[in-house]
Amino acid sequence: PHGPNQKCKSGPVDLVFLIDSSRSVRPHEFETMRKFLIDILNTLDIGLDTTRVGVVQYSSQVRSEFSLKTHSKLENMVKAINEIVPLAQGTMTGLAIRYLMNEAFSPGQGDRPKVPNVAVIVTDGRPQDRVAEVAAEARERGIEIYAVGVARADMTSLRAMASPPFEDHVFLVERFDLIYQFGLQFQDKLCAIDLCAEGKHDCEQICISTPGVFTCDCNKGFKLNRDKRTCTNMDMCNTVKHGCDYQCVNTPGSYHCICPEGQLLQDDGKTCGTCKSANIDLVLLIDGSKSVRPQNFELVKKFVNQVVDSLDVSAHGTRVGLVQYSSRVRTEFPLNMYHTAEDIKAAVMKVDYMEKGTMTGLALKHMLEYSFSEAEGARPASRNIPRIGLVFTDGRSQDDISEYAKKAKEAGITMYAVGVGKAVEDELREIASDPVEKHFYYTTDFSAINTIADNLKLNVCPAESQGEVEVKDPCACENLVEFQQATMNSLDQFTQKHILSK
Repeated sequence: PHGPNQKCKSGPVDLVFLIDSSRSVRPHEFETMRKFLIDILNTLDIGLDTTRVGVVQYSSQVRSEFSLKTHSKLENMVKAINEIVPLAQGTMTGLAIRYLMNEAFSPGQGDRPKVPNVAVIVTDGRPQDRVAEVAAEARERGIEIYAVGVARADMTSLRAMASPPFEDHVFLVERFDLIYQFGLQFQDKLCAIDLCAEGKHDCEQICISTPGVFTCDCNKGFKLNRDKRTCTNMDMCNTVKHGCDYQCVNTPGSYHCICPEGQLLQDDGKTCGTCKSANIDLVLLIDGSKSVRPQNFELVKKFVNQVVDSLDVSAHGTRVGLVQYSSRVRTEFPLNMYHTAEDIKAAVMKVDYMEKGTMTGLALKHMLEYSFSEAEGARPASRNIPRIGLVFTDGRSQDDISEYAKKAKEAGITMYAVGVGKAVEDELREIASDPVEKHFYYTTDFSAINTIADNLKLNVCPAESQGEVEVKDPCACENLVEFQQATMNSLDQFTQKHILSK
């Protein structure tokens, strides 16, 4: 414990006093405040490299008596405090805190970077303006606020200004002459021990001490976690065996592999190849709103069937589901209903046209919650079979699409958006996955959507989409051997199952 005359040896602090000089503060009370200020300054280690002090008085306006960089000597500060003339108007505490934040603690007025900012607000006050928001903003910017209420002060307002924990930062002093008690507590707080030096912290990497409190920081390449203690390695690529074929990319606390342009990341997440298996789970959402018109709806169905023709449909290959939406949403058939392209195309041609409004947001929600569920035939996420959603629309949605367009992509669904006629480009772009240019298509005219179907190579190798290679060429030696092998195996299993079980 230090005696009354011992100077406080805290780390450097930038300290600003905000003194309420509204007319409700009586002259003798203002004198007590003046004395209180001088008493506290007497205990501090004042100097441009140690504790810098600024004093601001406020009532309906704000007046800086001296800034953090004005005085480097205690006696000059005392002289300036003795010369303060009270403003004696209203009580605009919110205005004063804003001044504190924008002006008093600014480099121009002598605020030092990396030095704690502490503000002491002394008020009898019931503010006539709003303080909660501006005080929260000041605390957010790292200003530690003590609120000292005297005489008739309002506790709720004091708590709205002060930093948490309140028991350390809010002081209600019934009589102005008791203000010195706060002074003693405040000195203790400001002269508190260096917690970092004493090892009283649990920072994983770096401890930064401010009077009586500490904060943690990280070494280069690390980021502070939400617990404000532990750190996350931002550079996993350099510190783990990532096994990426081509290139490793850091993400917070993790990493992933990427491939060169024109190559695809394979199922193992590490190797790169020119082709990825043609298996996808594809759900098409088609707009059946009345603006589409019957003859155009038939073109939409043909478009869907053209897309189906470009796929390798089978129970183990690509699965296709179809959802129609207008003012409501209807699953025409789920992913596990049909296993051949023929069956799918026949079912598409039988779809009835709804002819109502356009609720694209509702349709995206339905797709996310039902169409890609295992119950409706989507394969388990653990198998990493790409999930692709294709939205076809001819107009602006009547409901909000943002939430579910975002959620669909967050759920790992690759989204394509196809628009015709009055479709709104910004909506299409919002639905489409990145890179947006490769996932959204637009044409003014329904009869031109067949050209889009040709360009939409949803699950074909890049090489194939240029038409150089047939998707499945049975004459290719490798494939033939594979096919024979598979046929022999299934025949084997078949005979064993039937003959041996008798």
